[in-house]
Amino acid sequence: MGCGKDFETGNCVCDVLREIVEAQNDVVENCCATSCEQSISDLLGETEGTNGLDTVPVILYCKEGCKPFQGFGANPDDIGEMTSSFYFRVKKVNDDCCAVVELLRDPHDDDNNPKNPIDQYTKHLCATGICITVDLNCFCHVTCLPAVNAFN
Repeated sequence: MGCGKDFETGNCVCDVLREIVEAQNDVVENCCATSCEQSISDLLGETEGTNGLDTVPVILYCKEGCKPFQGFGANPDDIGEMTSSFYFRVKKVNDDCCAVVELLRDPHDDDNNPKNPIDQYTKHLCATGICITVDLNCFCHVTCLPAVNAFN
């Protein structure tokens, strides 16, 4: 399995995220030690010692200034409580490279508005139910974190 080789949209970020969605959907309804390819292999159980993984967390980098993208959304249980994250679970990627991504957060992280990815806790990244729609043509880079179980 290559890095984004199953799709040929002309947008490498889009192609990689589409491949992640396919892999994640294989385990949950709905060459390097750390890389997108390694995370996808771990998710699919192609490497030893991985069980119960359902998500490849990603960080997206905007084209302008190549800064990490920060998504914002309202807590589904309290619309007045806004939160943000630099870490996402890809839910869906359309043919036009429009994607739905879900904010991932560590439930022990009290900082609802971290200033950069390093400030955000990542030990227990979990699905939040907060989804946003993004245009993948606006991104120039994607970083994949090791696969996790975000629905525990």
